[in-house]
Amino acid sequence: MSDLLSIGASGVRAYQSALTVTGENIANVGSAGYTRRSVRMTEISGGVGAVDRSASNGVLMTGIVRAGNSYTQLAVRSSGADLARSASGAQWLDRIEKAMTGNELAGRVTGFFNAATGLAAEPDSGALRTRMLNAAGSTAIAFTATGRAFDQIDADLDSAGVQATAQLNSLGTSLVQVNDGISRTPPDSAAAAQLADQRDAILDQMSTLADIGVTLDPLGRATVKLGGASGTAFVEKNTVNGLAYSRNTDGSVALSVVNGLDRLSVSLNGGELAGIVDGAQKAAASRTDLNNVAKDFVLKVNETQLAGQDQAGVAGTKMFNASDGKPTEITLNFDSGSKIAAAKNNLGKRDSSNLADLQALRTDRGWEAKLTQITTDNASALDQKNTIIAAQTAIRDGAVSAQSSVAGVNMDSEAVELMRFQQAYSASSRVIQVARDTLQTILDIR
Repeated sequence: MSDLLSIGASGVRAYQSALTVTGENIANVGSAGYTRRSVRMTEISGGVGAVDRSASNGVLMTGIVRAGNSYTQLAVRSSGADLARSASGAQWLDRIEKAMTGNELAGRVTGFFNAATGLAAEPDSGALRTRMLNAAGSTAIAFTATGRAFDQIDADLDSAGVQATAQLNSLGTSLVQVNDGISRTPPDSAAAAQLADQRDAILDQMSTLADIGVTLDPLGRATVKLGGASGTAFVEKNTVNGLAYSRNTDGSVALSVVNGLDRLSVSLNGGELAGIVDGAQKAAASRTDLNNVAKDFVLKVNETQLAGQDQAGVAGTKMFNASDGKPTEITLNFDSGSKIAAAKNNLGKRDSSNLADLQALRTDRGWEAKLTQITTDNASALDQKNTIIAAQTAIRDGAVSAQSSVAGVNMDSEAVELMRFQQAYSASSRVIQVARDTLQTILDIR
């Protein structure tokens, strides 16, 4: 009789836990980061003896099992890292495009030479000289504003890089705490399942910042490497190595893991930080090309000015001043159109041969074409990046869908499970009731 009571009691306990788990699944339908749970049950052996006890002595819930698949998790994180890198890189390419086009630099240079062409037709005209001087001033302002736009891009890149690095370090610290919690929690328990959800959510967030390689020990504690499975150790169970962000002298970004006294270089292939690295590299290259154009433009225009005579027949002076450290910081050297050296060889104020030399420089040096090429190259890279983003978005969405089908909660399936466990619970309760009634009947026999 005691066996019958034990069988019923074990069923009530087991199926009550199963109902609790199923209810938790239903309550978390659509919850981000939640992984469906199920219960693992084992028959209690009947043992051996004089009496045949080959039948089971009840059921025992031996643990709570999380649904999931390591391959689908890897696909979600990998595709998410690829998409985050492309999206971040596209953001900075867009900023570079706006910097190059927002101040109409190429158009200002064209306007300067067009004004010089107009002055060449009537070199002694004060109005035309003023027009060319104003065009020169607009060109100087456009160069300066474009250079400062790149300064702002660099500042924003550094701000985003430092913020992403700090976020990744914070996630690493959180993961160490979760690892510690997992080591202290009984395996296959509700608490262990909750900690595993937290661990996976942290790893998913990490993968949007950098491509990571993840390994789990038998307890479920995560070890993380930055840069993929063969990358640099970042989190090692209960230890986190800090990630540092810095800039090289050429404008490129350097990432390194600080491990004690050692600084280990990190090369990322995915995530927002990889996009920041790409953006910094592209911004530095575009900035170098812009500086070269500005430096050459100022140098050659000033050389032409010095080779001619102004409206008063005096030897020309340089037209532009430029900063040694920042070639795009350009200002006018004079404020009177009469200082424009249109003539040369003492041919008089109606001579425009020096302006003809200036026009020859325009063709020879190709400043406008070079500025346009910087913009065109960047726009082409942005278009390609957007195409890649569209494809990567589809891949990521497919990976998320596959993961959801494995680890997500399906209401229809849970409803079936709920009914099954309710019936099993009722049956176990009925076994206890029958055992109690039978025992009472025996006791009532006189």
